[in-house]
Amino acid sequence: MLRSKFDTEWFSVKLGLVFSRLGISPNTWTVMALVPALLGFVALGVYQKIPEALVLFILSGFLDAVDGAVARVTSRVSALGAFLDGIIDRYVEMLLYFALLFFLSGRTEELWLPNYFWVALLIFGSMMPTYIRAYADHRKVVTESADLRRMGGLLERAERLTLVYLGLFLGMYNNVLFLVYVVAATAVLANFTALQRLWFVVSYARGR
Repeated sequence: MLRSKFDTEWFSVKLGLVFSRLGISPNTWTVMALVPALLGFVALGVYQKIPEALVLFILSGFLDAVDGAVARVTSRVSALGAFLDGIIDRYVEMLLYFALLFFLSGRTEELWLPNYFWVALLIFGSMMPTYIRAYADHRKVVTESADLRRMGGLLERAERLTLVYLGLFLGMYNNVLFLVYVVAATAVLANFTALQRLWFVVSYARGR
């Protein structure tokens, strides 16, 4: 949703020009994004340190932006690079959510249900939109790249992570309450996005 509303190409070009000078390949930048995510998982899930985890996961997101920017300005965009980027994105996101699961599991329930329920719902909601788009393409229901992009939805990966990072930031001031509220809201909206994409695919197939 954010990508469709805002043109960030100028920023990506600037970023690519700066970091391409280091001579590191785009795929290496992609894999490097996994390192701070792993450290962030340890910081939040093991040591229960919100500030450190937040900084590390944001750093991971920054490195994720660098890889694509470098690939574009150096004309090294490739199918393999896009594949690796998508896989590492999923690993980073799951590391964040499982860290949240460990962080919140033993803490006081705030929304009538165990805290782990909301994290589990968030994990499900983060996987299904991607799966629906990939499976629609795999089954040849929606194959045109423009139509696949049009699936969109209310809460894509960038919005999910932004909200969770906001929840972690608020969690620094109230260890559980605000964080659980944000996680729960993100989980509900992420699953709503999956339903939006499902409806798009069904409507698309019927209209052909």
